Amino acid sequence: MKIAIVGSVGVPASYGGFETLVESLIGGDEHQFTVYCSSKYYELRLATYKGAKLVYIPLNANGPMSVVYDIFSCLHALLAGHRNLLILGVSGAIIFPVLRLLFPSVKLVTNIDGIEWRREKWQGLAKRFLKFSETVAVNYSTKIVADNEAIADYVNHAYRRDCKTIAYGGDHALAVPDELVNLSALDIDRQYALALCRIEPENNVHIILEAFANSQQELVFVGNWYASDYGKRLHDQYSSKLNLRLLDPIYDIKVLWVYRTNCSAYIHGHSAGGTNPSLVEMMHFAKPVIAFDCVYNRATLENKGLYFGTSDDLCRHMKSFCQHSDPEMQEIAQRRYTWKIVKQQYLSLFE
Repeated sequence: MKIAIVGSVGVPASYGGFETLVESLIGGDEHQFTVYCSSKYYELRLATYKGAKLVYIPLNANGPMSVVYDIFSCLHALLAGHRNLLILGVSGAIIFPVLRLLFPSVKLVTNIDGIEWRREKWQGLAKRFLKFSETVAVNYSTKIVADNEAIADYVNHAYRRDCKTIAYGGDHALAVPDELVNLSALDIDRQYALALCRIEPENNVHIILEAFANSQQELVFVGNWYASDYGKRLHDQYSSKLNLRLLDPIYDIKVLWVYRTNCSAYIHGHSAGGTNPSLVEMMHFAKPVIAFDCVYNRATLENKGLYFGTSDDLCRHMKSFCQHSDPEMQEIAQRRYTWKIVKQQYLSLFE
């Protein structure tokens, strides 16, 4: 079976959750994959990777240009003979009715990537276009995928269409470094909680920092602090606190392994976007999780763990917190969030 994958930045993965998903789907000899990649992100452009053919589009895969990028990728794939398309995101959905009309046998499997139009960062025309794109994608895709049960329920109730829930794998995060890093080399000499995310208001970074600033608990927080005014302001306000270590982004999965393995708890502030890859990655480490109280996190964690909505909630949890492991988190992760399971779930949609 030949499958074209559209909508990601590309592989080798160097960007985010969709790219890690693509990395994990390709490979093996049972299927032929073609992955559409943005040439803007790759100086070295491989012809193949892990057995998949790579096609480069000279457009940006993110931002407003993603609409054209996805449309062009879909058209190229169909003209190249593909009739099985895995489409990640709804940016190019405006072309779906045309594709279904011109190529009746095409199978469009679309991961709608959360309820994007509800995010606070989108306003006005952008919000309306994302809602329109979601509507077209749901109505004209052959099959629809959501990464969280709460999003699948939304699709079912809003559009009266079945939606398959397929989350992300997280077991790739268990990559052990070739040489174990001493914690003293990372300047960590006390028990600490860990947080890891993009520094955006919807990830409730301000709540987490306020809670820890008012406590004696150590926090290591990894994020892109200088990517927005919000992040810069928080960094300026809290970086002088002795119990807070605000680190720049860490992309090396083996360095992250050290921080994840040695933390006492994981603080997860995401409030939007469905199942967050960073959360399912952390669950494989059997660490206690304190998550922002929203329907997406409760679905991912099967209502296990602890939840907060305010800095006072988080302070209260941390003061009474003495547990250093949570095997229940690991059990859920091994049962639901491995790439072997995820790959088979996606492939079954084309069979």
